[in-house]
Amino acid sequence: MKPRILFGGLFHETHTFLDQTTRWEDFEVTRGADILAKKGDESPTAGFLEEAERHGWEVVPTADARAMPSGPVEDAAFERFWVEFEQRARPALAAGVEAIFLVLHGAMTTESIEDVEGELLARLRALPGAATLPLFGVLDLHGNVTARMCAHANGLVSYRKNPHTDAKATAVRAARLLHRCLTTGGVPRMTWCRVPMLWAPPGTGTHSDPMLALTRLAGQIEVADSSIWACNILAGFSFADTAETGVTLCTVSDGDRAVARRYLEVGARKVWALRECGVVNYPSVDEVLARIGPAPSGPVLLVEPADNIGGGAPGDGTGILRAMLAHRVERGLVAINDPQSVSRLAELAIGGTIRLAVGGRGWRLDPGPVELDVTLMSRSNGAFQLEDVHSHMASMSGTRVQMGPCVVVRHAGLTILLTSRKTPPFDLGQFRSQGVEPCSFAIIGVKAAVAHRQAYNPITVASYFVDTPGPCSSNLASFSFQRLHRPVFPLDSVVEPKFLFS
Repeated sequence: MKPRILFGGLFHETHTFLDQTTRWEDFEVTRGADILAKKGDESPTAGFLEEAERHGWEVVPTADARAMPSGPVEDAAFERFWVEFEQRARPALAAGVEAIFLVLHGAMTTESIEDVEGELLARLRALPGAATLPLFGVLDLHGNVTARMCAHANGLVSYRKNPHTDAKATAVRAARLLHRCLTTGGVPRMTWCRVPMLWAPPGTGTHSDPMLALTRLAGQIEVADSSIWACNILAGFSFADTAETGVTLCTVSDGDRAVARRYLEVGARKVWALRECGVVNYPSVDEVLARIGPAPSGPVLLVEPADNIGGGAPGDGTGILRAMLAHRVERGLVAINDPQSVSRLAELAIGGTIRLAVGGRGWRLDPGPVELDVTLMSRSNGAFQLEDVHSHMASMSGTRVQMGPCVVVRHAGLTILLTSRKTPPFDLGQFRSQGVEPCSFAIIGVKAAVAHRQAYNPITVASYFVDTPGPCSSNLASFSFQRLHRPVFPLDSVVEPKFLFS
């Protein structure tokens, strides 16, 4: 008889300092048997489904909900997900399942629940028949993992790459650990450690330290001791004001818990030793443009972490746009999320010109919209297929991306892609699908922190991180943390760190 595996997913990276909330309508929800159609879309769900087929498991799908990083999730949205999940999970559990597998993020919060994943796992464990089932799954590298999550799970495994090109592979790895559990009878437990430290997302790329050294250490620990099924070192998501926000470590182990804790302490001390490596500071965009000039031999990339769409920012900041205009950039390219402007252009003929107020509405400290006379070059429905199936974007939404209705406009030396749904710049198909070739531009502005590198590094001759106004500023001291356990580096002076263990 085939082992039956209950499957579900809930994926959202929550920026708690944003004013706008995330509604249920903002989630892409897949239910029941439709989840099984995700096989082949290169997402973590696809990785699990392919492993399930290989091992002969019967997948019992419930609900899978995911939304782009954004502001606090409305309580009603989480409760709606729970209703959708529970009404499918209860009868499945009553009929009998051998295990549970979940695709989670690890940094989701609602208006009143700081640790949504911990709450979800606790509720799931309370359902009849679920208390002792093996529970495995996937976490994002930027999860703020809590002791509560680890107490209710057996084998949560995090990504090890940023950009997250290993999201599907991580689901495969976690599913293979579940297979090990089911075939050997060994049931691991999770042990957790929190380091009192925050890193802004640009400091967490795994191509360099600190995360390069830390991911290597995690792999070395797994090789050194077979009782450690998995060792996770998570960078955390610093734009979440929760008690346990920050860098965490956790192990999946069927050995002595004291041994697992010793490994975690070794890892925590390594994290602390590398703390300064993850602190980042950037020059202003005007300073960089004054240095490189308006028409460098490009493409040259201007990276704007403060308006990082992948970190929850609205993607309509005007910092780079204003600087490009002020410095009279030639052959400049930017994308701005501005559904209002797209709607205004709905009836304009291609080639027509109109006065338009662009961007600047999504963040209270932005100077506001930029008034421009623009010429409409093209319009589309905004759908495109990822050129790179291993893109960071695939970890969030599979290989098919919906930007909503889009237009391409031109003003002086600038080409601007206006979207109706904020879309992280993680794949060149975003522009090429609109008839825009990024390689033909001198300067490209991207609203990102790390995940753009997979797509853009191969085509650019230089890349500059620049400081602009925005809700994802790398200056973490500019945020008013209220719930975070203090002291914490770099917000406070911490001489001797206190590591917390579960």
